[in-house]
This record gives sequence, structure tokens and C-alpha cells, in this order.
Amino acid sequence: MKNRIIYQVDSLYREPMQIVGYEFGEGEEALCIVGSMRGNEVQQLYICSRLIRQLKEMEQKEQLAAGKKILVIPCLNFYSMNIGNRFWPTDHSDINRMFPGYDKGETTQRIADGVFEKIKDYQYGVQFASFYMKGDFLPHIRIMKTGFEEIETAKKFGFPYIILRKPRPFDTTTLNYNWQIWGVKGFSIYTTTTERIDKGSAQEAVEGIFRLMWEEKISLYKPAGKRMDCSRILDDSNLISVRCQAAGICEQRVEVGEEVQKGQVLARILHPYEGEVLEVLTAPVDGKVFFLYSDPLVYADTAVVKLVN
Repeated sequence: MKNRIIYQVDSLYREPMQIVGYEFGEGEEALCIVGSMRGNEVQQLYICSRLIRQLKEMEQKEQLAAGKKILVIPCLNFYSMNIGNRFWPTDHSDINRMFPGYDKGETTQRIADGVFEKIKDYQYGVQFASFYMKGDFLPHIRIMKTGFEEIETAKKFGFPYIILRKPRPFDTTTLNYNWQIWGVKGFSIYTTTTERIDKGSAQEAVEGIFRLMWEEKISLYKPAGKRMDCSRILDDSNLISVRCQAAGICEQRVEVGEEVQKGQVLARILHPYEGEVLEVLTAPVDGKVFFLYSDPLVYADTAVVKLVN
């Protein structure tokens, strides 16, 4: 294992922010894995730490394929992580809305440019991502529909769901989108949580990486429990959103992954002062809870639950 500085942000008043990458093996740039870009992405950082530990052991046991290089970048923004701020602390900009970057731009544009320059030539790229709203997911692979999406390759992770998303204008500045445009087979992995550790879905993500590595001959280690060609492929628009009409305290009545019946109560919206029930959200169809909003306070027209049927 080698660790090297991918990019450095100098500071007048504190130590430089050094974005560190961990390299395993030598040869062609086979697989790049990127962890947390935002200050609240603790689960994403945790998954990368587990990967680095296991890859180090695999390298020592000579279980990595010869002539292949793997790069893991666990964190692009520990300044924000240190103060518990989701976005860049000085201007609240989002690094994952700055790709491919600009070397003479604002700080986050320079970070994106410096990092992307080092990772744009890998064959495969995996980002551990988070959603723009607080909430928990069923673990899944998410791919931008750029015309270069690799659905068959995505199946090799062995996740139960693959979600295809039609890019909106702001998506064109994300890492996933730009990886694909530059010829990288790019994928985003969403596990159950973001701001807290979920060991079960973290392990599922780690196993998914090792399944891909085995199938694409990047690793000699064959993971147990391989699940091939069983992923359900869905368009993001196929998910059924259950939105609230009232703002207030959100009292969830279901859990992620739970099977629900049409008419079943999913959540209640309560008056924040008086406690009366303002709204009861029920399942419009039979299905499974794919996403569950987790913040205790909710605004009107928020997607509290997303179902897959």
C-alpha cells in the first residue's frame, strides 16, 4: 500500500488540507473509489476505511491481480467534516457540483479539478454518495443516463436494485456524470445511512466492490455469496413518492425495507406546538419502503417515503 497526496489546499491560518489517496498494486489504472465529499458523510468514510484495511490485507496475501492499480480516496473535505458542516465551510458550496473543476476558480472548483485530473483515466470509478435530503435508503447502485451507462457491469456488484437517473442540468457537474463522459465506467453506491454508521449496509457495499473486482479480474479473491444478474433495474421515475401537504413534526410508522400494503399508515405529520395530527400518509399501493425521510421536522411537499412495487 502506498499513500500519496492527491491534492492540497493551503491555508493562512491552519494546516493545509491534504486529500490523501491509498494505492494498491501497480500497473494500469483499474479501479478508483471515492468516499465522502461532504462533511456529514460519515458512513461513506467508514466504508472506505474498511475497504482500505481489507485491501491492505489482500495485497499482503498477493490476492490482487498483477498489473492493476486500485486507488481509494476516503475523504475530499475533512475541513467540513471536522466542524460538522455538510458543505465547504467558507461559502457553503458543494464539491460534488463542481466537476470536472476549474483550476483558476473558487476553492471547491480547484479541489474538483485537482482530484479529477488524477482519477479521470481509471477504467472503473465508484463513488459512495449521499442523497440531498436526510433519509435512509435500501442499498442500491445509481447510474446517470448519459448514453455511456454500463448496466451490465452494474449487475456485477450484486446489489438488489440498480436505479437509472435522467440527468438534470445540475447533475452535469457531478463526479458520476463526468466520469462517464470521460470514458470511465462510473457508479454511485448508496447505502442505508449517511450521518451514522450502519455496519450491515457498509458490509454489503464492501462485498459489492469485491464482487466487481473478481468479475473484472482486478482481484484474485472470490467473495462468498456472489449474486449475479439478480438486480432489479428501475428508472428513478418509477419510484412512488408519498409527499406530505402539511409542515410539522414527522412521525414515521415504517422502516426502510419494510413491505407495506395499500392503505397502510406510513407516517403522521403533527402540529409542532399542539400535537394534533395534521395529516396521515398512507401507502397508495402495495410495495416496499425504498426511502424514508429521517429528519424529525418536515416541510410541505416533502417526499417522506419512496416506495418500490
